Amino acid sequence: MSALTIDHVVTSGTFSLDGGTWDVDNNVWIIGDNSECLVIDPAHNPEAIHQAVGGRTVKGILLTHGHDDHIRSAGQYAELAKAPIHLHRDDWMLWSAVFPETDPDATIKDGDEFLVAGASLKAIHTPGHSPGSVSFHLPGEGTLFSGDTLFQGGPGATGRSYSDFPTIIESIRTKLLTLPEETVVHTGHGDSTTIGAEKPHLDEWIARGH
Repeated sequence: MSALTIDHVVTSGTFSLDGGTWDVDNNVWIIGDNSECLVIDPAHNPEAIHQAVGGRTVKGILLTHGHDDHIRSAGQYAELAKAPIHLHRDDWMLWSAVFPETDPDATIKDGDEFLVAGASLKAIHTPGHSPGSVSFHLPGEGTLFSGDTLFQGGPGATGRSYSDFPTIIESIRTKLLTLPEETVVHTGHGDSTTIGAEKPHLDEWIARGH
């Protein structure tokens, strides 16, 4: 069996919610080996992601949450990859706002495990940025894919519809900061960090309120 790899593509586009639109760069994560992989959040540029995957079999498309910058290209990418789309049920209303005629192929539940290249990627329901936000833990590699729940420097935004600051703090405090401090955190936008680098700042985030 070939070694597990984590590949990374940065794609650019827009994010729209509550009547506003912003330019964003998104991190797309590809976990697998030479023959198969999982793709997390195939944003904005399906063809670039398809090229990065190459000839590998895509076992699944995992969406960390339902905001349109993370999902708008998922349907088109799924056609290229011929792979099912997974999204936590609590964010299907966000999906429906973008794709009113279709549903995701499958739900993600807390504790679900996705097997790829001999490794197990575990779903952790981390609501707050959105009700159905999910982080994915790859314990064998000491790696967490946090979506927009935890970034370098603090929690994801909670100032818009369907988001809640106390909820995201509770998710981070009880479900993410309890992971080993050396755990590498690969985020939905921007630079990666570690649990150990972020953990000491929890009280600062609570005090500032975002």
